[in-house]
Amino acid sequence: MVSNWTKIPPPLFKKVVIVLIDALRDDFVFGSKGKQFMPYTTQVVEKGTSYSFIAEAKPPTVTMPRIKALMTGSIPGFIDVVVNLNSPALLDDNLIWQAKTAGKRIIFYGDDTWVKLFPKHFVEYDGTTSFFVSDFTEVDDNVTRHLDRVLKREDWDLLILHYLGLDHIGHMTGPNSPLVGPKLREMDNILKKIHISLLSKEEASLPNLLVVCGDHGMSETGSHGGSSEGEVHTPLLFISSAFEKRSAPLAQPEHVQQTDLASTLAIGLGLPISRNSVGNLILPVVGGKTMREQLRFMHLNGFQLSRLLQENTPAYEKDPGYEYFKIAEKSHGNWIKLYLEGNNSEILLNLGKKILKQYLEALKTLSSSLSKQVAQYDMYSMMVGTVIIMEVLLLLLLSVPKALSKRAEFEVPLSPPLFSLLFYLMCLMLCAVHVIVCTSAESLCYFCSMSWLTAVGVMMLISALMCGILSAIAKILENSRLPVKNPTVSSSSWSEVDVLILAGTIGHVLSLGASSFIEEEHQTWYFLINTLCLVLCQELCRNNFLLKECDPQLGTSVKQNFDSIGEVSECKNIDIPAASNSKLGKATSSSEFIKGSDKWISLATPWIILICCRLLRSLNQTGVQWAHRPDFGHWLTSSEHKSELSFLAAVSLLMIFFLVQRRCSLVSKIAMALGLLGVYSYRAAIGNVIFPWQHGGKDISKGITEARFVYVFVLGIVFTGTKDLLKSQVISADSTTKSTGLWEVYSGLVLLAALLFRPHNLPVLVFCLLIQTMMTKYIWIPLKFDAAQITIMHYWFGQAFFYFQGNSNGIATVDISAGFVGLDSYVEIPAIFLTAFATYAGPFLWAIHLLCYLSSEVSRNSAAVGHGCFCYALMRSIPVAIYVILVTGLRYHLFIWSVFSPKLLYEGVHVFITAAVCLFFTAMDQNHSYIKVQD
Repeated sequence: MVSNWTKIPPPLFKKVVIVLIDALRDDFVFGSKGKQFMPYTTQVVEKGTSYSFIAEAKPPTVTMPRIKALMTGSIPGFIDVVVNLNSPALLDDNLIWQAKTAGKRIIFYGDDTWVKLFPKHFVEYDGTTSFFVSDFTEVDDNVTRHLDRVLKREDWDLLILHYLGLDHIGHMTGPNSPLVGPKLREMDNILKKIHISLLSKEEASLPNLLVVCGDHGMSETGSHGGSSEGEVHTPLLFISSAFEKRSAPLAQPEHVQQTDLASTLAIGLGLPISRNSVGNLILPVVGGKTMREQLRFMHLNGFQLSRLLQENTPAYEKDPGYEYFKIAEKSHGNWIKLYLEGNNSEILLNLGKKILKQYLEALKTLSSSLSKQVAQYDMYSMMVGTVIIMEVLLLLLLSVPKALSKRAEFEVPLSPPLFSLLFYLMCLMLCAVHVIVCTSAESLCYFCSMSWLTAVGVMMLISALMCGILSAIAKILENSRLPVKNPTVSSSSWSEVDVLILAGTIGHVLSLGASSFIEEEHQTWYFLINTLCLVLCQELCRNNFLLKECDPQLGTSVKQNFDSIGEVSECKNIDIPAASNSKLGKATSSSEFIKGSDKWISLATPWIILICCRLLRSLNQTGVQWAHRPDFGHWLTSSEHKSELSFLAAVSLLMIFFLVQRRCSLVSKIAMALGLLGVYSYRAAIGNVIFPWQHGGKDISKGITEARFVYVFVLGIVFTGTKDLLKSQVISADSTTKSTGLWEVYSGLVLLAALLFRPHNLPVLVFCLLIQTMMTKYIWIPLKFDAAQITIMHYWFGQAFFYFQGNSNGIATVDISAGFVGLDSYVEIPAIFLTAFATYAGPFLWAIHLLCYLSSEVSRNSAAVGHGCFCYALMRSIPVAIYVILVTGLRYHLFIWSVFSPKLLYEGVHVFITAAVCLFFTAMDQNHSYIKVQD
């Protein structure tokens, strides 16, 4: 009898149409926008033959993982955010594969992610690229143009339509854009056409079904990827003549999980439920069937979930959900006996309802247990990766004395260990451990799934790094036995700036262990740069007023303290003149430098920077706790304040020109002016801002010509700078030409940032340039800070400006529209580069400014750029290495997918950008500092 219970029942619906509207928020259908712009859908929901639900999507709320969840019923991993850019074929058991295997004919039109996930599954399809977000109309017209012809035909069983226009409007202009209403009205007309066509073609035997859903919602800024309410709540409508007509007005829709759709549609189409589905059957959809059929459907779902639990949990019999299911199954058996005996009384119906409740409780508990166990961690590969990261960090820390010495050598003692017996013994031992672990484990580790050469290469890398660390430690111990030539250094103390830098770095790293601090990390950086400004103010006051009779032993630089760890003999070889090593020297030189009005401007600089930072904080609310609060950015981007936004954008572009053009050649100044004019023209073309002479509504274009006009000047300025750099590196060692070339490259990148930034974010760029200019002239030069201190200040301000842009540690704040500025179709490499640059413009511009500043300061010795490069790499490595360990330890944390994983993704991309910056540093400093592999 049990085998008969698990036999697949016949389908409940003849034809099924799934209309997936990308980024359809629940309030777009059930809220005021739905009543205003989707009248037909609202009427069907409130008075028609339909069931309405709010489906909750799990983060990450991006398209590809959500399609996988809808069609497999399983919860995708976070890595799918990355794979979303180029989706591979879906190998998991899924609804589409089951339907094709059962001989059903499937037609698809819309987002080509479906075609990549389900190749050769559709009898007819037409995919449109989902990433070209500047397209609001064609991307949907390409779907709708097939509709009339397909609805007339009878040669299909499942029709899937994925509309992208609403998502693109959200990315470009936000959920409150005037473009949202017309798009919702367009979707309403399409749903009306499909519904009427399905009703007209129904036969007496089986009804048809229309499913309307969204893959994810939309945040208040129009993006998605995170876990805010607007992003995870989507409408889910089942419309069919099989359902009873609604008599009472619609109450608040019930909440279901997005994964529930796969099992519900499987039952509706008469297909097996996907093997790895954790979803529950949505009972009202089958509520019109007899009690025996309903119980059978619930048992099928429970049987599939209990089997999945058995495969994933050794002690599955003790699981509460499994116990509930067995109790319900037993009651179901007793009910069947009574039913077969011909008992059709009211008692039997009430007993059936009681068993349905038992099944519902069992399904809910089973689904919850399985959702918690969905993350299968490859702990072995994770530990191997963590070991490599920690070894690299340790090697960097051990290299501090040499890297910050006069010669700025990053010494990696690899050659001797590679020919030592220890290296080969470690390789053999690690390979043996690898073989033992991977043969005893049930599943392959990540390295084995690639190739055995990869695994051997990883083991050799670990062994080489370990031998290098041991060699470096031995060398430090050997140097420590040498007589100390200058014992006075050890008595020196750290300045307040040094103490703040150390405390701030440690405090930030420790804060990464708490989900709240990660969600609100911007507060940490705002606090640190504000505190830094106050400490700098104290330093300036001391230099200008207090240090008339100072003790030469009051303080020293960060790098002197680093040098005292190792090579004491080179302790005096810092990157500022020897006369300024003590604060007496600093006071003397600064008192000569700062005279008259400059002195007071210098004292006012930290306070001006504090005011700038406070204004920037009010421009973009970010994080989670206060992200919903209105900010100045929202006020500017609202349609009634377009004039104010236009004025601010014009003033900002003028300010950018005056702040950047100082160090550029005449040709670059002209190119910069024309480029910034092109930036404004581009924003006017796409409707963000208006020209003073422009009246009425101008037709909104894609602005492709204007954006490409700007790209020409960006490339021209960068090319001019690169030519000067190559000239200084290859032909002559002219430091003036080299410095000019670097500033030209920097100004070209500023112009690119101005093009990619939204108009309301242009003040962020202005304040970035203003603070850099003021700190250079009135803080770093007068106070004679060394390269290490200046590098860390640049790093801190770069991090703060990352958040001033409106970024956060959630995926939703990534402005993917920046990746399509000037493109008329989706081109993967430029789109990825532009999106990454726009997102990390703050840290990137501060890092390039650091290189320009250190290279152009003639008072510093040649080691300054090498010191800056090393400190920048070290400042990035410490939080990343510690965070990897923290995330590994917190992998079962409640917020691992919504908070910790997105942050890990951001850290990974930031590491790649830092690596690119460090390569640029090294290329510019090849005459002075170098990476040395010891022979």
